[in-house]
Amino acid sequence: MPFRFPVRQTASAVLAAILVAACAEPPPPPPPPPAPPSVALSPKLIELAGAYRYYMVRSTGITSDFADGDGVARSLKVGAAYEPGQLLRGAMAYGAVAALQDKTFVDGVRVYAKDAASRRQVAHEILRDPAYAVGLPGSASAAGLVIGAIGGEGQRLYDGGKSVKQSAYDIQRQPWSKAEVADRSARLQAAKTLSASAMAGDVAETARLQQASIGATPLAVTAATAAPPYTPTVVRSLAIAALAALGEAGDANVEQVLGLMQEPNVGTCMNMSKLNLYQCLAVARPHYEDVFCLGQHAMMDTGRCMIKAAGLPEPYEPRFVPSQDSINKGMPTKKAPARKPARKS
Repeated sequence: MPFRFPVRQTASAVLAAILVAACAEPPPPPPPPPAPPSVALSPKLIELAGAYRYYMVRSTGITSDFADGDGVARSLKVGAAYEPGQLLRGAMAYGAVAALQDKTFVDGVRVYAKDAASRRQVAHEILRDPAYAVGLPGSASAAGLVIGAIGGEGQRLYDGGKSVKQSAYDIQRQPWSKAEVADRSARLQAAKTLSASAMAGDVAETARLQQASIGATPLAVTAATAAPPYTPTVVRSLAIAALAALGEAGDANVEQVLGLMQEPNVGTCMNMSKLNLYQCLAVARPHYEDVFCLGQHAMMDTGRCMIKAAGLPEPYEPRFVPSQDSINKGMPTKKAPARKPARKS
């Protein structure tokens, strides 16, 4: 018997399959990419910035109106109370918080944070070479804020030290200033101990810096745009700020970020200011000489290091060169010796 192909049955099956497919729900769309991490600095970095600010606020608050030896001793403890490496790292961290106040810079960096691959790549490049951050959008205006924040405080410390140094001469009219400092060796050892001890920041100031780092509270820093080249300190502050804007400067990466915070030149400058302070205190006897050590080495020298770190012109104090008129008035020309009478022949 001849075979007949079931055309009607096949057509019905195909039609049914089409209808089922048409009624089926379309596949769900792919999930959206994960949100980029928030702008953040590790609490360790915020604490460094807070400790830096604690020292700078207290030391720039030293005044030159000394009335007794106890007041000199208290101010000397304030001026000596920083560990050089920690203060330098704190300055970089504070500079990063300042850079994060620049919306153009933060927004420019956040473009790379949206995609995980680009975020990791940019973070890798910054960790490999901090100068990579200089090429990111908005870096010039952010660098201006860093320079203004670090250099401005350095200048205030230097100016305050200059005033204190001058008072070392002025107070010599007061009898107490010429009395010998009691237990001079203990005073020197105390300065060395303070210089080797880690600082802790003020709780309220540290909290303020944390809020400023995420844009919740403005830091109230202003400065002009600064074109490169920048000092290594400024470059590292920019790098840390860029990593924070990428969401790559939190606790998970903090050890790598801390590894960036080295600057041998400024570190040497600060160590030298400490060495000069110790040598000065080792030979100082009366209170007015302690005032000189405080003003020149604890304050002016440290302030100069911070100004250098920011890349601003270092203070220059010209040596006094008297004019010829002044010399003539103060040191009259000696009369020529009288000629001896000629011998009679």
